[in-house]
Amino acid sequence: MPSTDRVKQILSWYASDNVGVKTNLARLMNHGTLAGTGKFVILPVDQGFEHGPARSFAPNPGGYDPDYHFQLAIDSGCNAYAAPLGFLEAAADKFAGQVPLILKLNNSDSLAKIDQPCSAVTGSVKDALRLGCTAIGYTIYPGSGQRNRQYEDLRDLISEAKAVGIPTIVWSYPRGAGISKDGETAVDVAAYAAQIAAQLGAHVIKIKPPKDFVEQAEAKKVFEKHQIPTKTLPDRVRHAVQSAFNGKRIVIFSGGEAKGTEEVLEEVRGIAAGGGFGSIMGRNAFQRPRADAIALLHAVMKVYKDLG
Repeated sequence: MPSTDRVKQILSWYASDNVGVKTNLARLMNHGTLAGTGKFVILPVDQGFEHGPARSFAPNPGGYDPDYHFQLAIDSGCNAYAAPLGFLEAAADKFAGQVPLILKLNNSDSLAKIDQPCSAVTGSVKDALRLGCTAIGYTIYPGSGQRNRQYEDLRDLISEAKAVGIPTIVWSYPRGAGISKDGETAVDVAAYAAQIAAQLGAHVIKIKPPKDFVEQAEAKKVFEKHQIPTKTLPDRVRHAVQSAFNGKRIVIFSGGEAKGTEEVLEEVRGIAAGGGFGSIMGRNAFQRPRADAIALLHAVMKVYKDLG
């Protein structure tokens, strides 16, 4: 489809990138129900690796089958489907060309309890090319004692991917011994995580919806002095997007743990009102019966269309 003015505007923010990277970003923005709007709803299914099969798929056993998630992303009109190597290899050929794919290049399991998390690299840029992927994905844990290794690995992967025309989506999840549990979603920490990902060269940044809490004492002084609003979700989303180069990097928000339909939609309305670019929603979609999942994803997309 011809690019809309909004898609052209977003692509103009990535002037240093080559034609391949910008073409693949355009593919993400020109696919599915939200095509041309500059908004995103992406289906991510890395939870089997991250949380275990029963915790992920027992609520809706169809999800044990890799085919299920490809078909769900296609039928619901998502911009893309993201998954680790195994799930993509299992069904990419069957569904070739029907939905943009994002290969998640690092993953971790929940069997080890560690204070300084660091995901293992489980795929490669070559794998992404071989599977016809439109982008790669990578998780960093700002706040972890292993963060510098993650940043260095990510920079190498971004450089390699850019050279062959592939953009990078960064899951930026603050976590580690130096951050409290509440601090993982604090507004100052979430915005900092978005800034770090942008500075490392991410094309799309995924963070958690920020809560009305400021973790860092020094940041709290600044928030108070400059009266940065944090009381509503749109306020906090606006600050996080501003922190990603004044909104010149695409910032999308995780769906988080499973919750009720109205709670999901209320959160999405807040994200949209704050200028967020979209949602990347896994468990809240694929753990529901198929018809309910499609209905929810369509409702989420309608919010972004109406409030975008």
